[in-house]
Amino acid sequence: MHAIVHNLIHIAVVLIAPPLLVGVINKVKAFFAGRTGPPLLQPYYDIIKLFQKGSVISETTTWVFLAGPPIALSTAILVSLLIPAAGSAAPISFEGDLILAAYLLGLGRFFTALAAMDTGSSFEGMGASREVTFACLAEPAFFLGLATTAKLTGSLSLSGMFGPELASHWSSAGASLALVFVGWFIVALAENSRIPFDDPNTHLELTMIHEVMVLDHGGPALGMILYGASIKLFVFAALLVRLATPIATRLPIVDWLIFGVGILGVAALIGVIESATARLRLSHIPVLLVAACLLCGFGLILLAR
Repeated sequence: MHAIVHNLIHIAVVLIAPPLLVGVINKVKAFFAGRTGPPLLQPYYDIIKLFQKGSVISETTTWVFLAGPPIALSTAILVSLLIPAAGSAAPISFEGDLILAAYLLGLGRFFTALAAMDTGSSFEGMGASREVTFACLAEPAFFLGLATTAKLTGSLSLSGMFGPELASHWSSAGASLALVFVGWFIVALAENSRIPFDDPNTHLELTMIHEVMVLDHGGPALGMILYGASIKLFVFAALLVRLATPIATRLPIVDWLIFGVGILGVAALIGVIESATARLRLSHIPVLLVAACLLCGFGLILLAR
């Protein structure tokens, strides 16, 4: 019964909470800029409004353009159900599910890029090219971090890798875990199109990466893209929280409170970074992603005895 209740809470949190992270980021950025900023729940209003609108679809597009947003949203939701939260196992958990999670994220990116190229727009094709190029540098860092936690815990399941067993390794392999945390935080910024890699609020096609791929989407399709992007942000924030605080008090309310505070803390930290830094030149982005790979790689090397 306890597992069923936990899974239901997990699903509810995954479906409801992600847009709040975007609202927290916007509020933090507004605070540092000395502005009031949009309401904390503005991302919810935007998504609901988009789902109530109609869509204008180019005659040059095919079913690929229509399939991109729902596939990206579906894969993000599935990945979120593989990530453990609040000290208990994820709703979907099995040995090797880390590979499924990584490839689901890749599948969502693949169809988003295909949908962009399906429009025949040179700008969207340019954005798709940049997206997959930088992903080739971000994904190795992600896998190296997974390899580090898998080696420490001896598990190939995300629920085992980021469960309470990981807490004891912070005393013996804290340096490795700290390196992975920093590397994954860099990857989280890149994967979610945040500054200094990309600016989700820009409208300059020549400097955009992810946002340029969705210029032709509108109405419910754009709503699905924004909702899926917020869930993807939640996934990476959850991984960082479980990596940093893999504890279980056996008190569900306390565990969920710790997890919730951690998730909001990651969102606030992203807002601080976006307020204090500028967007990098495109030629400098690979350098930072390679640094993330090196950090996660060194974390794995430190475990070799």
